[in-house]
Amino acid sequence: MELSLTALAIIGLLLAAWTVGAALLMLRSARHARRHDAMRKSMQRMSKMLDEAPAVPLLVRADGKIEAPERLAGWLGLDSMPQYLSELDGGGSRGLSGDQLEALSKAVKQTQKTAAPFRMAVTPVGSKRSLALRGTLANPAVSPGGAALVWVFDFSDSEHELASLREEAKRARGDFSALVGLIEAAPMPMWFRGPDSKLRLVNRAYVDAVGVDDAEEVVRKQIELIEEIDGLGPAQIAQQAAQQGMAAERIVPATANGERRAYRVSDLPLGKEGVAGYAIDIEEMEQQAREFRAFREAQRAMLDQLSVGVAQFDAGQKLVFANKPFLRQFDLSFGSISEALPFDRFLSDAREKRRTPEVRDFPAWRSEHLAWFGSHDTKEEAWPLTDNTHLRIVAQPMPDGGLVLIAEDRTEQLALSATRDTLLRTRTAMLDSLFEALAVFAPDGSLQLWNRSFAGTWGLAEDQLDSHPSADQLLKLIASNLARPAKVKAIGDIIRTATLDRKEKGGRIELADGRTLEFAGVPLPDGNGLLTVLDITDSQMAENALRERNIALEEADAVKARFLANMSYEFRTPLTSIGGFAELIQSGAAGPVSDQIKDYTDAILESVSRLTEQVENVLDLSQSEAGLLPLSKERLELLPFVAEVVRLREKPIVDAGISLDLRGNPGGAIEGDKRQLGRVIGNLVDNAIAATPEGGKILVDVAKGKNGARIVISDNGEGMSADELARAVGGLSELADGKLEKRQGLGIPLARQLIEAHGGTLTMQSEKGAGTTAIIRLP
Repeated sequence: MELSLTALAIIGLLLAAWTVGAALLMLRSARHARRHDAMRKSMQRMSKMLDEAPAVPLLVRADGKIEAPERLAGWLGLDSMPQYLSELDGGGSRGLSGDQLEALSKAVKQTQKTAAPFRMAVTPVGSKRSLALRGTLANPAVSPGGAALVWVFDFSDSEHELASLREEAKRARGDFSALVGLIEAAPMPMWFRGPDSKLRLVNRAYVDAVGVDDAEEVVRKQIELIEEIDGLGPAQIAQQAAQQGMAAERIVPATANGERRAYRVSDLPLGKEGVAGYAIDIEEMEQQAREFRAFREAQRAMLDQLSVGVAQFDAGQKLVFANKPFLRQFDLSFGSISEALPFDRFLSDAREKRRTPEVRDFPAWRSEHLAWFGSHDTKEEAWPLTDNTHLRIVAQPMPDGGLVLIAEDRTEQLALSATRDTLLRTRTAMLDSLFEALAVFAPDGSLQLWNRSFAGTWGLAEDQLDSHPSADQLLKLIASNLARPAKVKAIGDIIRTATLDRKEKGGRIELADGRTLEFAGVPLPDGNGLLTVLDITDSQMAENALRERNIALEEADAVKARFLANMSYEFRTPLTSIGGFAELIQSGAAGPVSDQIKDYTDAILESVSRLTEQVENVLDLSQSEAGLLPLSKERLELLPFVAEVVRLREKPIVDAGISLDLRGNPGGAIEGDKRQLGRVIGNLVDNAIAATPEGGKILVDVAKGKNGARIVISDNGEGMSADELARAVGGLSELADGKLEKRQGLGIPLARQLIEAHGGTLTMQSEKGAGTTAIIRLP
C-alpha cells in the first residue's frame, strides 16, 4: 500500500507531535520529582538545623497542649515531651520547679490574651543548665486559635563564659586597682604621657618631688621633674622614644624636695597610647660608687705601703693590680699592669727570672697553679729560690672568679727564727745563772720551765721537777717545807692569778728553816705565768730595823708637834701684853701722842696681829697634824657663807686695783666649822689678792652637787713653779726649814689640814706666769 506524500507528511507531523508531547510529559514528570526531592531534602535540612539550633520552639495551644521536639525534653531532664504545659514539672524531681512552671503558665496565658511578648530564665530541677525563654503570640499560619510560641535558648555555656568573664573582669579590676595603688605608693616618681607627650598621670612621689599639692596641679601646669639635656626637654626625649619604639634611659641631675639628686630616668613607649616613665634616685648609689672608687684607691695606696707583695688577677686570669713590693719581688715593670699580663705568662716570666722554685716538669707545675682560679680553697706554698730567698705564696680565690696572690718574703723571718733558737738557749743559760728562782707554768697549771735555783730555794730535790709536775703536785711537795703548811694555798692562788686571771700578785711566806721568801706571779705574753721567788731573809731583818727606827722618828715628830703647840701658847701672853701696851700708848693714857708715835704704835699693832695670826696658824696646824684639832660643825648655807668671807676682803681688793667675780647657785648647805672654813677660804683669797697684780682678776666659783660641794678660787697672777708649789703646801717641816715665801705663810698648809679635817680635799694647780687655782671639795 502506497501512501501519498501528503499522507506521509501528515503521519510525520502526528509522530512529531506525539514525540514532542511525550517529551514534554517526561520533562514535567522529572521536574515534579526533582521538586519533591528538593522539598524532602529541605525538610531534612530544616530538621537538622532545628536540632543544631541554639533555640528550640515550644508551641502552647489555647487548651494547654504543647508541641516541641524531643530535644527540649533532654534540656528539661525529661524522658519525653509531655502533652500539656502543666506536665513540664516532671513530678518535682525533674523538669521545671513549681514556681518556675507557675510563672511560665502565667506568662503564656498573658501572651495568648494580649499578644504581649515575655522573657524569663529558668533552671531545670537537678540540672546545671540555664534556659532563656522568649514567648510571643504564634502566627495564625503556624497555629490558628491564639497559640503562644515560646523559643527556648540554652545559654548554659554562655552563662559559664559570662561568669568566667565577670570573674576575669573582677580580677582585672582588682589587679588594676592594686597596680594603681602600687604605682601611687611607689617611692620613685612615675608618670604617663599621652600621644602628644604631655603629662597625663603622675604618682604621689612625683608630686612630692616637684613640691606641689596634688597631681591635678602637676598635670594642669605641666610641671616637669627632669631638666633639659643638650637642649632637649623630657617631653621631647619621650616623643623620640615613642617615634623610635625603643625605651630611652639616661642619668640626669634633678632637684627633688629641695635637694640636688642624681636620677636614672627611663621612658617606655606604650604604642599609640603614649609613653610611661619613671625616675630612680641613684644618688646614694653614685655616692657609694664614688666611695668605692676612693676606697679602692686608698686600699691600693695602702697596699703599696706594705712589705708584703699583693697582686690581683681578674676572672680572665689577667693582672689588674700589683703593689710595689710584688713588682719588686718578681722583677715586673709597671707596664705589666696596663698590658694585663696573663697569669700563665706571669709564671713563665717569673721562671725565666729565677723567681719560681726549681721543678722538673714546669708545664705540669704551671697547669697545676692555673687550676687555682677554679678552686674554692686558699692555697699556700713555700717557694725557695736559687738566691736563698724564701717566699711564702698564698693564693686566695675571689667570688668573681679572680685570684689574689700574696707573696711574703720570709728570708729575714727564717733568719730571725734561727736567731731566736740561739736566744732561747742563751735565755736558758742566763736563767740558770740568776740568783732569783724562776718557774714558768702553763695555763693548765703544769710546770714548763725553771732555773737551777728554783728547787733549792723551796728545799726540793732536782729530780722532783723532772716530771714537770702540775701546780697541785708541786704545792704538796712544798707544803712540808713551810713553817705553816696551810699557807701553801697562797702560792697556788698566785699561780692561778698569773695564768688564768692574767694579773700580777705577790706575797711572802716563811719556811720551816727560818728563811723568808718573797714570791710573785707575773702573766707572760704567751699565755703562761711566771713565778718568781726571792730569799729576803737578810732584807727582812734590815726592814725590821728600819721599822723600829721609823717608830722612833714618829715619836720624835709628835714631840716636835707638842713643842710647837706649847711654844704657840707661850707666845700668846707677851704678844697680848705688847698689843695692850701699844693700844694704851695710842689712846694717850701715858701722855700726849705725836703723829710719829702713832705711826709706831700702828706698826706695832699690825705686827702683833700678824704674829698672833701666825701663832694661831702654827697651833692649829700642829694640832691638825697630831689629830687634836677641835671642830664645831654646824649647818652652813654655802653661797651666803662664801660671800660673807669674800665681802670682808672688799677693801684690800679695791686697794689692790683688781676685780673679783663670785659665781654660784643659791641653795645647798654643808656641815662644817664656820670659823675654820672661813679661815681656809679667807687665807686662799688673801693669797690670791697678794699674787694678783693691778688690773688682774680673781674668780670664786661655788657649786653644790650630788657628790658634795666644790669651791674654786683662781687668779691670773704670776703663778708658782712646781718647786714653789711644793714648798707652799709643805707644812711645818717647810716652816722649820725657812723655805716658805713671805706672802704664803702657813695659809696653804693650814687650809689643806683644815679641809682634810672636814673629810674633804684641797688641790692646788699653778703655772708660772698663768696664775694659781685652788679647788676645795667638801662632802
